[in-house]
Amino acid sequence: MARRKRPAVRVIQPDSMYKSVLVSEFINGIMRCGQKSLAERMFYGAMDIIEEQTGKPGLEIFNKAVEEVKPVLEIKSRRVGGATYQVPVEVREQRRVSLAIRWLIQYAKQRKENSMREKLASELIAAADREGAAIKKKEDTHKMAEANKAFAHFKW
Repeated sequence: MARRKRPAVRVIQPDSMYKSVLVSEFINGIMRCGQKSLAERMFYGAMDIIEEQTGKPGLEIFNKAVEEVKPVLEIKSRRVGGATYQVPVEVREQRRVSLAIRWLIQYAKQRKENSMREKLASELIAAADREGAAIKKKEDTHKMAEANKAFAHFKW
């Protein structure tokens, strides 16, 4: 058990184009080695591609994709006696968002398109349509939690 107080939650500034904190978190998730301007170019380029392909605002598709990928349940390992049980637990709101962002970026990187902009755009479009690898990850997580529902009484 931690004896110190919890660290203060950092306030993330909204991004410059859409004035959205969620977009800013997503850009921070894409960013590698502190190259934020490169990450911003990737994200805004993906938004342009999304608007071209769907004819809808890119931010609307992005918000829908993140909302669709957010998990409700996950499993945590709990050691009781000599056995380890997979206990389903509800996910806090902030963790839901960060998991959704992480999964979208992870599975966008694994796609076969040429540039990261195209990969990101196609993964976001697929997630907004309830398709794609990030949605499959969410469904697999929920299936695991449902399968281990019998161990829910170990939650504390």
